Order: sequence, then C-alpha cells, then structure tokens
Amino acid sequence: MAWYQEWFDRDEYELVYQHRDEREAEQVVDLIERLVRPAPGSEILDVGCGRGRHARVLARRGYRVTGIDVAERALQIARERAEAEGLHHVRFLRHDMREPLCRECFDGVVNLFTAFGFFEDDADHLRALQAMATALRPGGWLVQDFLNADYVQRHLVPCDRFQLDGVEVVQERWIENGRVNKRIRLRRNGTEQVFYESVRLLRLEDFRKLYQEAGLDLQATLGDYTGRPFTSESPRLILYARKAAA
Repeated sequence: MAWYQEWFDRDEYELVYQHRDEREAEQVVDLIERLVRPAPGSEILDVGCGRGRHARVLARRGYRVTGIDVAERALQIARERAEAEGLHHVRFLRHDMREPLCRECFDGVVNLFTAFGFFEDDADHLRALQAMATALRPGGWLVQDFLNADYVQRHLVPCDRFQLDGVEVVQERWIENGRVNKRIRLRRNGTEQVFYESVRLLRLEDFRKLYQEAGLDLQATLGDYTGRPFTSESPRLILYARKAAA
C-alpha cells in the first residue's frame, strides 16, 4: 500500500495537521474567487479532497462541488461533515486522480494543500494533470496549490517535536532523490506509531512542462494564500491555468 493510501485515512492525520483549519480553507477559497472569479453555481472538482474542508467552503458559497480522493475513511468523514452542515450541492467519491472522472463536465478544478507529487513515476503526475484537464470544459480553469521546492530546500527543519492532546509528535525530514520525505512518530503511553510522507520536489519549470503536455495554459503564479507574487522565497507555489477554449 502506498504511503498516502494509509496515512490520509488515519485519524492521526487530523491530529498532526489540526492547525490546517477551516479559517485557512476560507482564505484559500477567497484567493480562488479573486483570482478566477468563478460564475455563480459553477461546477467544481476538488482533486485530493481529503476530509473536504475546501469542498465544504466552496459548497457554502453556492458552488456545486465534487470531491475525489483514494482515502475512503477521509471521504466518509467529509460526507458526515457536509451532511451535518446541511450542504446539498457537494458529493464525495472514491477515485484515483490519475484516471479521468468524466469528460468536459466541470467549470473548474482545484488541487489544494500539496495534494500532488505523491507518485514514484513522474508519468503518473502527467496522467493526473491530464485527467484534470479532461474533466474541464473548454475554457475551464485549474487552481493548484503546491509547496515551493526551493523554499523547502532552504528552510527544511530536520526535526521538530510537540505535544498534542497527550501525544508527543516527532517529525523528521530529509531530502533524497528529488523528494522531500517526512517520518512522523506519535508517542503515547509508552507506545509509538510511525507514518511517512514523500513528495516530489516539483518546480515551476516542471509544472510548465506538465501543463503544456496536458493542454493547460498557465495564467498566473502566486506565492501564498494572500495572493503575493511567486518568488523563490515564497512558502507556496499556487498556479492558475486555463484549458484552451473550443
């Protein structure tokens, strides 16, 4: 089983990333609306939606949203939270991002919080972007939020530790073979659980090539959720692209 299939399904994932909260999701969607200006009621595909925090924000704002992910438990949590909010224009499906969900059936696609770069074979990253492009209607838009590889390399913290809800969290990071890796140790009551993350350090020039091959025209790059321009010192790489009109 790939690391992302196991880790994203675990309750411990939310423990470690609880600081990535609803307020941050609102900020990201604010940025998307300023950048793209989606039409009211647009149909949006959230690729790698996880527990649905961005999908639910989009649904609250009147968009019709489909979230896809491979982590079934994460999807079930997303469904339960959407139902508890009474959100009727959002659905969550188990689906591999490398396979097209449909053809020309969405106005926009979002791929947020580095829900990309997981695969060992770079051909799979192209397949994933081609699947996103296939799902877009002619002239449709894509917003992709990824890490800034140069920033990660310069500011990598080899190890940190903190306490959360009685659990000691130890995070060890290293770069190897063009990937940033993280080992997460969770210690509680004398027991330890270990999980891993590994993401390809894709750079802007890599995305330019991938987008060109996928039939996507890059419109703009931003460096954080406030919308500042992208530079080598930006914490994020946020890409806005369009599919060619018919």
